[in-house]
Amino acid sequence: MIILKQINKFFETEEVQTQALKNINLEVQEGEFIAIMGPSGCGKSTLLNVIGLLESPSSGNYLLDGDEVANFKESQRTNLRKGNIGFVFQNFHLINQLTVSENIALPLAYLDLNKSDRKKKVEEVLDRLKISHRRDHYPQQLSGGQQQRVGICRAVVSNPKLILADEPTGNLDSKNGKEVMELLTELNKQGATIIMVTHSQRDANYAHRVISLLDGEIVTEVENEIELF
Repeated sequence: MIILKQINKFFETEEVQTQALKNINLEVQEGEFIAIMGPSGCGKSTLLNVIGLLESPSSGNYLLDGDEVANFKESQRTNLRKGNIGFVFQNFHLINQLTVSENIALPLAYLDLNKSDRKKKVEEVLDRLKISHRRDHYPQQLSGGQQQRVGICRAVVSNPKLILADEPTGNLDSKNGKEVMELLTELNKQGATIIMVTHSQRDANYAHRVISLLDGEIVTEVENEIELF
């Protein structure tokens, strides 16, 4: 599904050039659950942004479902993200002025769906993730765990092939964090490919494979044999 070959990423200011990713080689198969770990500033989020087509690499090859996308223009990357990639953020990124249902429906605005079909998809994902009783509430009326559940609903409402999660439990207590990880695990069992950035070894234990970064380079790659609960 994903093949990265010799991916490099540089950020430049007037005086300094910083290399955020160094010769990244990585393959992710459809249906895998991958965790990316490493200290702050090691390139985890940059790698996730490149995979999610939010940023383009400075050099290297990126094959997504067999298509070379490394040199796509912004408009091409935007079109490819629609319906294909779902994002889960540490800070939820919900819009306070919109209800739960309206927040979840946002990605569907970019797809060719009528109002009835959009509503049906939102209802399906609300039921699937067991938060339909909150459909008319606003984000500020929800707990952190509930807000992240809504964020995950928004990420999967368009049935994307790939879910990218950046520290999905970073702002949650251990109980809500565990619930979010179990939810991501269930989505993976249902067929979603998940790539997650995390500082938490406990969260990483839910993944099939753990990639460790240091100074922009992959330093270890470990298969998980731990089965939780």
